[in-house]
Amino acid sequence: MQPLDKEATLRLIRIGLEEDFAHGPDATTEATIDADAVLTTHVVPRQPGVVAGLDVIAWIMQEISPEIQVTMHANDGDKVAPGTKLATVSGPARPILSAERTMLNLLTYASGIATQTQQWTDALAGTGAKVRDSRKTLPGYRDFAKYAVRCGGGVNHRMSLGDSALIKDNHVAGVGSVAEAYRRTAEAFPDLPREVEVDTLAQLEEVLALHPDLVMLDNFSVDTTRQAVELRNRLSPNTRLESSGGLSLDVARAYAETGVDFLAVGALTHSVRILDIGLDAEEG
Repeated sequence: MQPLDKEATLRLIRIGLEEDFAHGPDATTEATIDADAVLTTHVVPRQPGVVAGLDVIAWIMQEISPEIQVTMHANDGDKVAPGTKLATVSGPARPILSAERTMLNLLTYASGIATQTQQWTDALAGTGAKVRDSRKTLPGYRDFAKYAVRCGGGVNHRMSLGDSALIKDNHVAGVGSVAEAYRRTAEAFPDLPREVEVDTLAQLEEVLALHPDLVMLDNFSVDTTRQAVELRNRLSPNTRLESSGGLSLDVARAYAETGVDFLAVGALTHSVRILDIGLDAEEG
């Protein structure tokens, strides 16, 4: 699996720390914790799930104080139970407490994405279909969020506008037909992977004559998707198909069993429910 981009993640960490120190030092911690106090804490989930982004624990602690030590007890992609020690963080108490919220914000967000993606992965198990994300990510968070999708067993779609072409309805409207939009894209960027969105079986038949790499079936019913797969198998068997548009877990397997290759689920990253994770200090 492609690793998490450290520099991109450090940018998020630094933004988080800048926000927390925007109006001065950590007033509560400086008032209550002695400057020479040391602390041992454990990063612990409060609920079951799949963890992702564990590297942020060490990266943020190193960013705020090189004296903090982090020992990892889990790996990204692990399914964990409540109370599992994910990491131990020890060292000067003040910077540990000051970095706590930024660290947990990132870790719970990524783990929420991984946990939700794993639910889709489990629902599709044995069908041959994979769940894919979209570009529906918050600015600055794309690499981080898409890494979390991979940790949950999902597949990434485009990382940006330039690593593949996706011809959608507004592009088609600009040139008059799906086939013409595909032809122009193939001529302008012959080396890029190309995907085209279709709304009807008639559009699908038109574009399959061009033997595209991938076709997105937008808002097709299960029955129409099954017809689309039969059409693909007959006219362009090497073309992959992707179901898209308002998919939910309760219908995921029905779509996957039609024979499509991917289910596109923007909600993996745009509707995230965090995984509850805390930082617990040892008493003493």
